[in-house]
Amino acid sequence: MSLATICISITIFCYLAVVVVIGIRCSRVNKSTDDFYLGGRKLGPYVTAMSAEASDMSSWLLMGLPGVAYLTGVADAAWTAIGLAVGTYVNWLIVARRLRNYSQVAGNASTIPLFFSNRFRDDKKIISVIAACVIIIFFVPYTASGFAACGKLFSTLFGMDYTMAMLLSAVVIIAYTALGGFLAASTTDFVQSIVMTIAIVVVISFGIFQVGGWDNVMENAKSMAGYFALNATYNTETGSASPYGILTIVSTFAWGLGYFGMPHILLRFMAIEDADKLKVSRRVASIWVVISMGVSIFIGVVGNAMSKHGVIEVLKDPETIIITIAQLISKHGVLAAVVAGVILAGILAATMSTADSQLLAASSSVSQNIIKEVMVKNLSEKASMVIARVTLVVIAVIAVFIARKPDSSVFGIVSFAWAGFGAAFGPVMLFALFWRRTNKYGALAGMLSGGVMVFIWKFIVRPIGGVLNVYELLPAFIVASIFIVAVSSLTKEPTKEMIDEFEKVKAM
Repeated sequence: MSLATICISITIFCYLAVVVVIGIRCSRVNKSTDDFYLGGRKLGPYVTAMSAEASDMSSWLLMGLPGVAYLTGVADAAWTAIGLAVGTYVNWLIVARRLRNYSQVAGNASTIPLFFSNRFRDDKKIISVIAACVIIIFFVPYTASGFAACGKLFSTLFGMDYTMAMLLSAVVIIAYTALGGFLAASTTDFVQSIVMTIAIVVVISFGIFQVGGWDNVMENAKSMAGYFALNATYNTETGSASPYGILTIVSTFAWGLGYFGMPHILLRFMAIEDADKLKVSRRVASIWVVISMGVSIFIGVVGNAMSKHGVIEVLKDPETIIITIAQLISKHGVLAAVVAGVILAGILAATMSTADSQLLAASSSVSQNIIKEVMVKNLSEKASMVIARVTLVVIAVIAVFIARKPDSSVFGIVSFAWAGFGAAFGPVMLFALFWRRTNKYGALAGMLSGGVMVFIWKFIVRPIGGVLNVYELLPAFIVASIFIVAVSSLTKEPTKEMIDEFEKVKAM
């Protein structure tokens, strides 16, 4: 093992040790399941902002986005990033404060499914159970994709057996999440966002220096037809530009709709200690998202220039661009190897920050919304905490089983899961917060129709192609919204108690 590899290994090991220590420290403040799943609503504005965005971005920020830009240019990556940036800002602007207040007023709900049931006075918890099932269906394989990403990273870097590498990563994530719960996940996500930021800044600075300056980067980009345009992409096979039409732009931009239904992001809104500080959180989150995604896209552009200038080889897998640059940095001495370790820890951080939040959301759906609310209602607080932790471990084991093979197709479900949550929960959340006429029948119809339409559009309609070839989130979101309005309008109005509660939250 080379000196550079040893330095990288030590750096990553130290990082993993830090997140486990955070989990241990946070475990001391978890006195109840509300603490475990919502941190006792004690998050500060900066932790709220950065943990929400770190849990959102996953390894897509440091691998997927630069990889797309490296291969085909800025259009696809940029329109996706623009949609996500707009979605992030609007979510913080219109949803965050009202959800924080409404979730507390409506029975002090600690999970998204429980908020829906409390908001619509669903005493039988039908909405809560169905919402919990949606979370389990989409989040368990989503978590598995995070475990798989960590395993592939370690396997690629150190030549480890994939299964052992994946298990090691999973054990660390399970350890700090099971010990410290939501507070540990949020605190580590805050740390991980810092590591991710350091990683992208160092990588792009080093890459530009290696190519000989920004002018050389731009000259390379402009030499390829459509590479640096927003209405075209670079076709690597023909060397020509391929049109990037309005339909494709709208479809890609629609990714931003997903934010309104992401449980692991919405929970951050519910957990902030002071709703008045959400404005600070919104500014911090929005600025970080725009800068981080912009830099990540240009890492792909810089990486392409590095390949053309012979600094690195042309990559067979463009998503490894940051790993390749980090390995190049590590060859410049001990300090550089430590920096490379931080960069690679950033990729690990991006994956872990999403996996821990998904794991918590999935486990809370089982332990709180199904076991505690429906099956065994009179659980003691101590028993509830035990069930919460055991459920988390069991779900993690299932995710590990799904991710056991390196050629697993779990990565393909990421965009599908995003669409599933966005369509099943997004419209229901917006109408629950902003339309007083919404009732439990409309909410249930919207949740079911949105979730089902994602499957129908993905596997039946979209393969037809042509104008129907749009991201399944957009049509499913529209269908769910129509069902909410139609069913709510055709069924009985909400009670006076519900209307009064709605107006109380509106006035807060």
